[in-house]
Amino acid sequence: MNPLFSLSRLGAMLIKEFIQMRRDRITFAMMLGIPLVQLVLFGFAINNDPKSLPAVLVATSNDHYTRAMVSALEMTGYYRFDHVARNAAEAEALMAKGDVSFVVTIPSDFQRRVERGDAPQILIEADATDPAAAGGAISTLGTVAGQALLREQGRQAITAENVAGRLQVVVHRRYNPEGISQYNIVPGLLGVILQMTLVMMTSIALTRETERGTMENLLAMPASPAEIMLGKVLPYLAVGAVQVAVVLVAAKLLFSVPFVGSLSLLVGAISVFVLALVLLGYTISTVARTQMQAMQLTFFFFLPSILLSGFMFPYRGMPGWAQALGEILPLTHFLRITRAVMLKGADWPAIANEVAGLGVFVVVFAGLALMRFRRTLD
Repeated sequence: MNPLFSLSRLGAMLIKEFIQMRRDRITFAMMLGIPLVQLVLFGFAINNDPKSLPAVLVATSNDHYTRAMVSALEMTGYYRFDHVARNAAEAEALMAKGDVSFVVTIPSDFQRRVERGDAPQILIEADATDPAAAGGAISTLGTVAGQALLREQGRQAITAENVAGRLQVVVHRRYNPEGISQYNIVPGLLGVILQMTLVMMTSIALTRETERGTMENLLAMPASPAEIMLGKVLPYLAVGAVQVAVVLVAAKLLFSVPFVGSLSLLVGAISVFVLALVLLGYTISTVARTQMQAMQLTFFFFLPSILLSGFMFPYRGMPGWAQALGEILPLTHFLRITRAVMLKGADWPAIANEVAGLGVFVVVFAGLALMRFRRTLD
């Protein structure tokens, strides 16, 4: 009579499971890799108070008061003046493309007004498509600039009320003056939803055939790898189109997200992004042996995309190495496109580089999928 519980039988089961775990290398790698990725990204890459934000200076004079203002803003650590614009139109183009986060305009009569005792003004235009990114930089403006002006005049620091009366800092929050977070989140959710669903669905395209035992029939068909790939991914383009329509309608009706750009331009860019996603999913399906492995690889790609693309945390708040990793993620480029077109009304030249980046992903993923496709089950 066998006992109800046997340590020897339990030990045999444990040995069997450990052997199976060792054979499933992808699952074992995910068990170790995902916690490590989370630890590194949350520990080093995430920063809700970004510094060294790119700014453009619009100034028609180079007097010592203007230089004092620029130096004071740079000393805060929030502003990095790596652009100088000749006029407001040039600065506007830089902000529309997303090259700068701030436009600092110092009028030509700034020195004359200071010396005459009038209250001079400087204008700070902030890209408020991501309200959290610009919050810290804006909060330091009044006191820092006012104290810098007093130091340049050779005066002692005085009370905050008197500083505010001697210098007027006018702040314009562009594209999202009310600082509504939904205007930033909802366009980004479009890319997140598309990536989460389309990559996962297409990643099991070939592994499902293998698990169901129908892969032999697929390989026996007189079809080339390119034809098989297109046959697998094109139906999901229609799924992506439905999701895009649902999210855009909901963004307008439920959240009142402004749409000031070209719908046709946005749809064209979304089409390239969706194609990149389904090709990525198909590439994963050529690597994974089972549907479980395909979903694990999808999640391993999905996690860095959420954290490093600028969807949840300010992109420019991350260190340089994290921004470099973010540049190789399709979602990063897609978020820039949707926010630029929907909130800024950006035209084709403003987003051409981002669309070209998505086009590179399409070519790379298609090439990898065709190279990885196996004509046999071995």
